[in-house]
Amino acid sequence: MKNPFESFRLPAAMLAGAGLLMALVAIPSLASSQTATAKKPTVEDARKFLADASTRLLDLSIESGRAQWVQETFITYDTETLAAKRNEALLGVSVDLAKKAARFDGVQLPADVRRQIDLLKRALTLAAPSDPAKTAELTRLAASLDGQYGAGKYCPPGGGACKTLPDLEEVMTNSHDPKQLLEAWAGWHSISPPMRKDYVRLVEIANEGARELGYKDTGALWRSKYDMPPDAFAAELDRLWGQVKPLYDSLHCYVRAKLNKQYGNDVVPLDKPIPAHLLGNMWAQTWDNVYWLVAPPNADPGFDLTQRLQEKKVDAKGMVKYGESFFKSLGFAPLPATFWERSMFTQPRDRDVVCHASAWSIDFQDDLRIKMCIKINDEDFRTIHHELGHNFYQRAYDKQPFLYQDSANDGFHEAVGDTIALSVTPDYLKQIGLIDRVPDPSKDLGLLMKKALDKVAFLPFGLIIDQWRWKVFSGEIKPDHYNQGWWDLRVKYEGIMPPVARSEKDFDPGAKYHVPGNTPYMRYFLADILQFQLHRGLCQAAGYKGPLHRCSIYDNKAAGERLAKMLEMGQSRPWPEALKEVTGQDKMDATAILDYFAPLKTWLDEQNKGQKCGW
Repeated sequence: MKNPFESFRLPAAMLAGAGLLMALVAIPSLASSQTATAKKPTVEDARKFLADASTRLLDLSIESGRAQWVQETFITYDTETLAAKRNEALLGVSVDLAKKAARFDGVQLPADVRRQIDLLKRALTLAAPSDPAKTAELTRLAASLDGQYGAGKYCPPGGGACKTLPDLEEVMTNSHDPKQLLEAWAGWHSISPPMRKDYVRLVEIANEGARELGYKDTGALWRSKYDMPPDAFAAELDRLWGQVKPLYDSLHCYVRAKLNKQYGNDVVPLDKPIPAHLLGNMWAQTWDNVYWLVAPPNADPGFDLTQRLQEKKVDAKGMVKYGESFFKSLGFAPLPATFWERSMFTQPRDRDVVCHASAWSIDFQDDLRIKMCIKINDEDFRTIHHELGHNFYQRAYDKQPFLYQDSANDGFHEAVGDTIALSVTPDYLKQIGLIDRVPDPSKDLGLLMKKALDKVAFLPFGLIIDQWRWKVFSGEIKPDHYNQGWWDLRVKYEGIMPPVARSEKDFDPGAKYHVPGNTPYMRYFLADILQFQLHRGLCQAAGYKGPLHRCSIYDNKAAGERLAKMLEMGQSRPWPEALKEVTGQDKMDATAILDYFAPLKTWLDEQNKGQKCGW
């Protein structure tokens, strides 16, 4: 689910949902946008500017959304061209409005007006300098990096068919042969060295643009989006990581021991980080594909949800009806009739489509849709609950001004979807008649292990992508140490090491899309933290007293009311206020993850006795 294009919801789409060009906005220096002799703008000027800006952005966003929907559900040269044209038009207006927003930097404005002005400006990902030649160069570099990643293929030196990323990911997922896994890993990481030169120059130009906006560097610009000073936000991340590190360390120790038993000391030494190619994922960011190796004994929950769904002959629309019923049980209104008429639930037989699951609000009112190629299985059942979390969030804040129609911060939208998915528990499945009995608590370890291999294993990876970029933007990691800096962070936080020797001839960060694609990544770390904190707050609202991992808020109006209050706020208030509506806390708190996985942590620590943990 950790994909920057998961949900198309403008104005957030100016960051991630409308393609590469939305990340590039050229902003002139304040001196060029407002001369000393110009009349100082007034509060009324700001209000009028926002009203006009919102109208223009809304109209263009709807047009762009419709064009992108058609392009993704009916892929042809023409639909791609039309979608690109509408995105380009939206980009042009976004650039113009971001420039004009800088006029109000020195004006005393009411808090509500100031917040909307700042949100408009902070939508930038890369800020180009005022020099038109450098703006053009930055655009070219970003397009080149994105294109190099998209065209990446590994062509074996001895001949044979070249392999794309999906080809290599299939090897990483299914092979248990360390030689095959190493070839796939090294093959994909061979695509990125040519990106290094372009990336060095992109950093130089983007930093120049960020400084013109008053930020120390591009990393400081990115960290400014979280309703607190950039350095304070960085300190918050360190605090959160400190809370979850003991749980991660226990999981790491146990998994390494199992890998050592499978592959031997020569491949997996017990006193070193885990080689990155052995965890079932190209980037070792989630480890669920090694569940076969690390599953606790006798952990079978006693039911197969995929089998039960198929036995009941549930079809794709029926799968979505289950998800809608979850939200209706909380007190939310049913989805509009147009949702059922306009969504794409199954893969058409007559045309190419983008099957990646996504949630859409086309008109920022009632035209809600999901786009999926639903399979009748456990994974898609949970995914549907997640995607509808986006849709019900989108509808909840649709009364807000346009610039507030987004989640409290960029981690919240993903967190809400995942929070709902956490309520897909055996108790919930029994309540809705999909299983006959709830497994006894001894069977919980398997379910917790599967989830930990996804959620807990991801946490340090979610941190290091932007930690590396922030150090690059600040100059702490210099171009001649890009690769060394990358692996220093991976070893420090994850206990993951490269499976073969690396040097500065390599550019391993470029083998992860979000780096050449210039997509901020911290939102995914935040979502991983927030979903458990939100889940705990909603379970408390529901009056639930048992183990957190067994809680489902299904059919609880008190929990639904608390959730609705937060969703309705959108981005209108700083995110700590939104968080407090559900949790009673105005700070992110990772202890909810520790609560959720407490039985697994106890079990892991027992298994790890006598093992040398750490690296």
